[in-house]
Amino acid sequence: MSTRAKKELGQHFLADENILRVIGRLAELDDADVVLEIGPGRGLLTAYLAERVSEVHAIELDRSLEPALGEALAGHENVDLQFGDALAFDLGALVPAPTKLVANLPYNIATPLVAESLDGLPGVALWCVMVQREVADRFFAEPETKAYGAVSVLVQLAAERTGFHPVSRNVFRPRPNVDSALVAFRRRGALPADYPRLKAVVGAAFAHRRKQMPNSIELVGLASREQAAEALARIGRDPSTRAEALAPEEFLALTNALE
Repeated sequence: MSTRAKKELGQHFLADENILRVIGRLAELDDADVVLEIGPGRGLLTAYLAERVSEVHAIELDRSLEPALGEALAGHENVDLQFGDALAFDLGALVPAPTKLVANLPYNIATPLVAESLDGLPGVALWCVMVQREVADRFFAEPETKAYGAVSVLVQLAAERTGFHPVSRNVFRPRPNVDSALVAFRRRGALPADYPRLKAVVGAAFAHRRKQMPNSIELVGLASREQAAEALARIGRDPSTRAEALAPEEFLALTNALE
């Protein structure tokens, strides 16, 4: 069966073993870790992880990679390889529960997967992910910048960045047309109270970036325009404020003010 990368799946396989040491360092691998890897591809990173941690849960969408993965992972009894769509997979049901997420993430699912893992995988204490450079920058972008968005707010409220490493296009096969980077971040602690509502407020605020926030919040039914304007006033912000102007902590204050 073919193991050629499928563009429609955002596949770019790791082909340079030198990058594995960088991943290992940023992921702070320990023999007690339970690692979740999304998109193992041909198994280069999976095998490296399996030799250094307690267990690896590897979730792969592309069933045609099964022969290559079987060969790469032969003898690694601590790898739990499952096939399916990671975005539809019940990752929270994995046993033992993952303590780290370490992966060369498929480009087309990186942002939603990381965003959903923040609350969907409460046992994960550290992430080390290979993503497009612009996605890596977005995770820790500052307010009032083009890269700043909903995922920036959610990631920064949940975690702090611990490492960053630009990655050459030459470590992948096929060679991608965009730059990539490794970014590592550690969970700060428990998520803010009523995180689902916070997530909804953040999502609503950035869904219509050109609109003033009271209008955006009203559009999704979280509060009336008047209530949203009053909540902004209570945190010291003008009703004309747009989402990209608020720092992550201000979104938390806004959510509390909307109650």
